[in-house]
Amino acid sequence: MTTPLTPDDRATAAAAPAQAAHHGARAHSFNAAAAQYAANRPSYPPALFDALEELTGRPLEGARVVDVGAGTGLATARLHERGADVIAVEPGAGMAAEFRRTLPGVPVVRGNGNALPLAGHRADLLTYAQAWHWTDPALAVPEALRVLRPGGALALWWNTDALDVPWIAESARRVDRHFAGLNLSAEKRDLDVRFADPTGTLAFVHREIRWARRVPLDTHLANLGSHSVFLTDTEERAAAFFADERRHLRTVFPDGIVEETYDVHLLVARTPEG
Repeated sequence: MTTPLTPDDRATAAAAPAQAAHHGARAHSFNAAAAQYAANRPSYPPALFDALEELTGRPLEGARVVDVGAGTGLATARLHERGADVIAVEPGAGMAAEFRRTLPGVPVVRGNGNALPLAGHRADLLTYAQAWHWTDPALAVPEALRVLRPGGALALWWNTDALDVPWIAESARRVDRHFAGLNLSAEKRDLDVRFADPTGTLAFVHREIRWARRVPLDTHLANLGSHSVFLTDTEERAAAFFADERRHLRTVFPDGIVEETYDVHLLVARTPEG
């Protein structure tokens, strides 16, 4: 027997193509802002890579690492500095061009996590820095298992705003109001094991690492503006938001130096040893 669609079902089905199109537009928005992204986004603390070595059970030095969704190479550069033999995978032409400019000695190939352009069972470690949420886990998990050698590991991580810091929580609320309906705080908060692998195929271990950086107010605002929601906003709306945000933050940081505090959420899953 066929169950008829309810009005809520029809509304959800009608909204799905628009939501998918918006998600795709956000994913591609970085290519036109690659230089802004590279210059202003935060990198990652040494403690993250110490935790990565601990949870994978091997040093990064000499490891065959694939950094997927590498963007402009913020994470790739840190992995390379730790002695890893890294190849980057990046879908966007603009981001890949910026990557090649800043890391000319590291190979980068065009592709994405849903269909990796790589041979099977060769990588010791697959990493996704700020990138797993652009994949479809139903495709990306089997691809990770195909590319990883037995005993390899998949590592996902995100820099997230430390919302227990009052000024950061207030700023996040202003962003949420500006993009009413998108629930951006939930997007950044719901980075758990079920989100990473809804199928439950992988046994992820979670680690959280707090760190901070001090940057000029202009850098902070440019960092915020490099996020996909602002890159796909209208120029007029974004300009009005940032003018207002600058006024708010000037009262908190009168010297013009902003202390950004982050919690890095790291998820690591190891594959069976043969």
